[in-house]
Amino acid sequence: MKTRFNTYDIVCMVAELQRLIGMRVNQVYDIDNKTYVIRLQRSEEKSVLLFESANRFHTTQFEWPKNVAPSGFTMKLRKHLKNKRLEKLSQLGIDRIVDLQFGSGEAAYHVILELYDRGNIVLTDFEWTILNVLRPHVEGDKVRFAVKEKYPLDRAKTSYEAPNADALKEIFGKSKPGDNIKKILNPNLEYGAAVIDHVLLENGLAGNMKVSQDPTKGFYMERDLDKLVTALKQAEMMIENGKNQIAKGYIIQKREERPNPEGGGPNYLLTNQDFHPMLFAQTKNQPHTEYETFDRAVDEFYSALEGQKIDLKTVHVEREAIKKLQNVRKDHDKRITELERLQLEDRKAAEMISRNEPLIEQARLAIQAAIANQMSWDDIKLLVKTAQDNNDPVASSIKQLKLNTNHITLLLQDPYDDGNSEDDECDERLKPMLVDIDLSLTAFANARRYYDQKRTAAKKQQKTLESADKALKSAERKTKQTLKEAHTISNISKARKTYWFEKFYWFISSDNYLVIAGRDQQQNELLVKRYMRASDAYVHADVSGAASVLVKCRGAPPSPKALCEAGQAAVAYSVAWEAKVLTRAWWVFGHQVSKSAPTGEYLTTGSFMIRGKKNYLLPELLQFGFSFMFRLEDSCIERHRDDRKSLAPDDSASDVTSTQDTEDEQEIVVSDDDETSDKEESKKESLDTIKEEVTNVKTEKPSDENDRKEKKTPETSPAKVNKETVSEESEIQDNNEEDKNDQESDSDSESSEAGVFNTHIKVDHGTGEVFIASKSRTMSEMSDKSDDSKLLSFPSLPKKGGKKTQKEQKQQEIKKEEKQGPKRGQKSKLKKIKEKYKNQDEEDRALMMELLKPDKSAKDSKKAQKQITKGGKSKAASRLPKIPQPVPVLLEAESDGEEPEPELEQSAPDADIEMLCQLTGCPLPEDELLFAVPVVAPYSSLHNYKFKVKLTPGSNKRGKAAKTAVQVFLREKNSSPRERDLLKAVKEENVARNFPGKVKLSAPQLHKHKK
Repeated sequence: MKTRFNTYDIVCMVAELQRLIGMRVNQVYDIDNKTYVIRLQRSEEKSVLLFESANRFHTTQFEWPKNVAPSGFTMKLRKHLKNKRLEKLSQLGIDRIVDLQFGSGEAAYHVILELYDRGNIVLTDFEWTILNVLRPHVEGDKVRFAVKEKYPLDRAKTSYEAPNADALKEIFGKSKPGDNIKKILNPNLEYGAAVIDHVLLENGLAGNMKVSQDPTKGFYMERDLDKLVTALKQAEMMIENGKNQIAKGYIIQKREERPNPEGGGPNYLLTNQDFHPMLFAQTKNQPHTEYETFDRAVDEFYSALEGQKIDLKTVHVEREAIKKLQNVRKDHDKRITELERLQLEDRKAAEMISRNEPLIEQARLAIQAAIANQMSWDDIKLLVKTAQDNNDPVASSIKQLKLNTNHITLLLQDPYDDGNSEDDECDERLKPMLVDIDLSLTAFANARRYYDQKRTAAKKQQKTLESADKALKSAERKTKQTLKEAHTISNISKARKTYWFEKFYWFISSDNYLVIAGRDQQQNELLVKRYMRASDAYVHADVSGAASVLVKCRGAPPSPKALCEAGQAAVAYSVAWEAKVLTRAWWVFGHQVSKSAPTGEYLTTGSFMIRGKKNYLLPELLQFGFSFMFRLEDSCIERHRDDRKSLAPDDSASDVTSTQDTEDEQEIVVSDDDETSDKEESKKESLDTIKEEVTNVKTEKPSDENDRKEKKTPETSPAKVNKETVSEESEIQDNNEEDKNDQESDSDSESSEAGVFNTHIKVDHGTGEVFIASKSRTMSEMSDKSDDSKLLSFPSLPKKGGKKTQKEQKQQEIKKEEKQGPKRGQKSKLKKIKEKYKNQDEEDRALMMELLKPDKSAKDSKKAQKQITKGGKSKAASRLPKIPQPVPVLLEAESDGEEPEPELEQSAPDADIEMLCQLTGCPLPEDELLFAVPVVAPYSSLHNYKFKVKLTPGSNKRGKAAKTAVQVFLREKNSSPRERDLLKAVKEENVARNFPGKVKLSAPQLHKHKK
C-alpha cells in the first residue's frame, strides 16, 4: 500500500495548490506529533491545508481530531504565522522538499516540509535561519538541523533532465549481473518508481526485465537502449506537464474476497492501495476510482484509511470464523476416514489369524515354553534369531518380540493364495501383513479380539455420522453468528462519532446539564481557557488532586441538582476516592475564575484565582454509577426529548442557604494540589466526618428593649446546646413534634391573622453554630421585601400545665408591639408603606393574603404539608444549594489565542441541547440505535437508565470491573439484540477510561453473573 508522496505527486500537488496563494493563516493545529493543520481564509473562501512530515501535504474537507493541548511546535507556528498571507508554495529544486512562504520581505517566514526518509518540518525566517525544527539532527559533518542554523538550500537537485545513451551505458555498467531495469534506474533518477514503470510499459519494456548478454532473454543493451532513452524522455515530459496543469486523481483498489454472512457465494471488499495523478499503464486493468482533482483523491485516500482498517479487521475475523468451520468439517471427515481404516485393518487381521491358526499356535507355544523355562528376554531373542538363520518357518514369521506387553508380531500370509487372482480388491485384502498376537490368548481368541475391535469402530462411525449433522449445523450457526456480529460491529464502529467532550471526564446531569472535568493539569487549564463561559459554573474541592469541573449552563443559572452532582465528581476524581473520605466541594460562576495572579505571584498550570464568594455544597456519599448511553437515530429523538428535562431552580431550593464565605470580596488561589487554597476553611472542617458540631444556638427576638429584658426569666431564656452533635433534619423534626397539636388547631386561622409566622433552622458550616431563624411579617411588612427576615428568640418549653397556644403567643406579641409603637428607624419605612398601600381596601388585602398562603396540594405527604405550614423545609430541598444571581459585569477569561471549537460558538446552547438529546440511557424497543457511549456519573443521575451498576471505593481494578459490568449488561433479560451488539462494539480501552479509581461493583444478582 502506498503511504507517501513520490516526486511526480509533489509536482502535481504543488501545481494544484497554487490556488491557495494569497490566503491568510487563521489558525494552526496539530493532529499528532508529525501531522499539522493550517486553516486558511480569504474573505468568504476557506481552506484547510494538512501536511504530514515525510508523507504528504494536501487540503482536506474532513474534520480531523485535534490534540487536546497544542504542542510547543504548534505554538511556535502560531506565533509566527498567525494572520500572515501565503505568498509562495513551491518545490525546492527537484527534491521531495516543499517550501511554504508566509509573509513577504523581512516579515517572511518559511515552513519547509521534507517528504523523504524520516521527514522533517522546519520553520525559518526570511534569511533561512532556523527558528524551530520538528526533528533536530545532523547530516554528515557540516549540515546541522538545529535552531539558529542556516537551512542548507544547496542540497537540492535542480534538473529533471533525462540521461542520454552514454549516461545510461555508464549506469548499467555499474550494475550487477541479474539486476532488473527498475532496480538499476530508481536510485539514479528522480521520477519515481510508478512513472518509470509506466514509461517502460509504454515503450515495450518492463521494469522486471533483467539485464542479459543473450539477445533472446531479458534486456539486451544493443537492442533495447534506444527504447529506454525514449521512455526516459517521455518521463521528463510528464514531469514538465505536471508543473503546468491540474491533474485528475485516481485511487487504485484491490479486491478482497470475504465470506457472505447471509450464506451463498462470496462477496468482495474493495480496499484502497495507491493514489496517482494519472492512470498508469501498470494499473489501468485494476479496479480504480476517478476524481476531478489529485488533491481530492489524496484527501479521500487518507480519510478512508481508518474505516478501511476496520473493514480489513472485519474480513480477518470473518476468515478466521470460516477457517474454524472448515477445520470442524475436516476433523469430522478425518475421524470417519480413520474409523473406516481401522475397521478394514481389524477385519484383515482377524481373517489372517483364522487362516494361519497352526502357525500362530506353534509360535505362541514356543515363546511361552521359553518364558516358562525362565529364559531371559535377550536369550529368547537370540534363540529366535538362531532359528530364523536355520530357516525355521515358525521362527521366520516372528518379526518382533513385545514381551513387555506379552505380545509378538507375526508376518502372516494367506496360505490359500496361489498368486493367480486378478481381483485387485482381493489382492489388496490378502497381501501379507504384520499382526500383533496376544500370547495369553489362543489364535481364535485373538481373531475374536480383532473382530470385536472392528465392531467397536463400526459403532463409533455410526455415532459419528449420526452426530455429524448436529455438530456441523451448530458450527455453521456459530460461524454465521460470528460473521453477522463482525459485520454489525464494523458498521457500528464506522458510524461511531466521537463527541468533543469525551476527551475529558464527563456526564450528563439528571436535569440535562453537560458536566465536564479535567483529567490532569493541562486539561484543567484547557477547560477554563477554551470551554468555560462567564455564565457557566466552576466546581472544585479543597482536596489534593480534585478536578476542575464545569457545568455548561447554556446562559441560565445552574440547577441545584446539577451543582450537587458536579460537586460529587470534583471530590470523586481526587485522593478522597482512594482514601474513602467525604469532603465538601464549592462552586462559583465562570466570571469569578481568572488566570491573572496578584502582583508578584505566579500561577502554575491548572491553577486559577477565584475572586468573590465561594458557595459550599453539602458533602455527598462517594457513589458513582457506570452505564451506557445510546445514540438515537434522528427520527427517534423527539420521543426522548424529556428524558432528562431541564428543571429551573424552584423557590424552595432558593430559600435554602448554602454555606458561603463571610467576606464579600476575597481572592483564593485554586490549584490541583490545593496547597495555596483557603487555609482558614481547611482548619474549620474535617474530612473524616459528615456531622456538624454545634456548640451554641444563638437566638434573638425582633422586639424592643423591654422584650429583650424578659429573656432573663426562665420562661423566655434561650435554649443552649453545648458540645452536642445534631443535624438540621433532627432539629426540624423535634420542633414539628412539639408543636404538632397547636399547629393542627391553628392552621386554618393563621392566614386570617395580621401576620404569617414561619421558622427554619440555619447552619453556619464555618463556625458550627445553629441559628433558629424566623420570619414575622405583618401585612404591611409583606409588601416591603427589603426587610423580610429577622432573628427571633426561640423560648424554652414552658412547664406542663402552663403551655400557651401559638395563637395566644402571637396575640400577646402583637399587643406588645401596638403598645410600644414602631421601633427605632422604622417610622419612615411605615410612612412609605402607608403611602404605597393607601388605596388598598380590605378585599384587595384579603386577596393578597390568599395568594401568600402555601400551596398544600402541591406537596406529596401530610408530613410535608405540616412542615410547610410551620415554615420548615423538606430533606431534599435542604440539601440543595442556594443559587445566587450572576453578576451583570462579565469578565472575559484569558485566551491562548486559539480559535474556539465549532461546538462553542454563540449559537452553541441550542446545538449542545440538541446534541445531548441525541443520547438516551433508556432506549425503547421501537428506537433505532446507532452506537453506544460508556458513561460514568454520580449514581443519582442514572436513576432512569436501563443499564447501570453502582461504583463505590473498593479494591477491584478498573479494567476488570468494567468487563464484569459489561457482562452483567449483556446478560440482562430485557436487553434487545441490537443493544447487545452495540455494547459488544465498544472498545475495551474506552469502557473503563472514566472510572475514578479502584472500585467495588454493586448490582442485582452480581455474583450470579460472575459465576
